[in-house]
Amino acid sequence: MEREQIRQAVTADVPAVKSVTDAAYRPYIERIGVVPQPMEADHAANVAAGKVFVTGGHGTEVAGLVVVEAYADHLFLDSIAVHPDAHGRGVGRRLLRFVDAHARALGLSEVRLYTNAMMWENQEIYPKYGYEVVERRVDGPYDRVHYRKRLL
Repeated sequence: MEREQIRQAVTADVPAVKSVTDAAYRPYIERIGVVPQPMEADHAANVAAGKVFVTGGHGTEVAGLVVVEAYADHLFLDSIAVHPDAHGRGVGRRLLRFVDAHARALGLSEVRLYTNAMMWENQEIYPKYGYEVVERRVDGPYDRVHYRKRLL
């Protein structure tokens, strides 16, 4: 798995992007009481805009992905999704490292993200990769914990 490339998604990847996103976020629906926002995203538009990066191959072979958006002062990590079949293989770790490298390549010194407060697994993971909590805020039906990582 370590040798697999992370590449920008193409139109042919859209069904796999949706499938991986749905598989990764579906378990949280009951816990948080709403459909997680990444499941409702316009995947085709995100791919067309160059915001989606995948790893694991073409089509249904996609094991994981990130959706990012560059702003003037930071890179926003909108979504990270790893297919449950790929858990424990370092996919998420490689994607998070890619996000850091991508931000640096764009000349950005900070990565920001948020996660639902009920997705407590994420609150254990992100600090291990250098993210710090900035705030907790309710946005509509979503109770979110906002993080940032300053890149050196």
